[in-house]
Amino acid sequence: MTDAAALLAALAGRGWTIGTAESLTGGGLVAALVDVPGASAVVRGGVVAYATDVKAGVLGVDQDLLERAGPVAPDVARWMAEGARTVLGVDVAIATTGVAGPDPQGGAEVGTVFVAVAVPTGVTVEPLKLSGSRQEIRSETTRRAIALCARVIAAP
Repeated sequence: MTDAAALLAALAGRGWTIGTAESLTGGGLVAALVDVPGASAVVRGGVVAYATDVKAGVLGVDQDLLERAGPVAPDVARWMAEGARTVLGVDVAIATTGVAGPDPQGGAEVGTVFVAVAVPTGVTVEPLKLSGSRQEIRSETTRRAIALCARVIAAP
């Protein structure tokens, strides 16, 4: 069983739904989830908020935060995850924001990533410092986001 399949099975066992809010992964995270047969029982959708104004306008990320911290920050990931829970009407949301390269963005170096998981009881944010090619950083972010979500929902 893949990590994504195990995550979806755990969510189904709780009767929970999931969605994503993605920046640097550009839809790759929700694609990894919907690759699992039967995913439609748990996955409601994903928002690709690649542009900063979409993070604010669609997901409700605080505009002052975006101007102050930039689009790659732990609190931005937190707001994205909470916004996805609301917009998609899900129990659990995973958010990704970061810099896959080739150039730094908004003051953040390539490989700087923040992943957030929002559940009914709160939000967990994990900072990552990744290396490799653009595609390797995006793929590793997806893998780590799924793993973080699995850990969060397994917690008592």
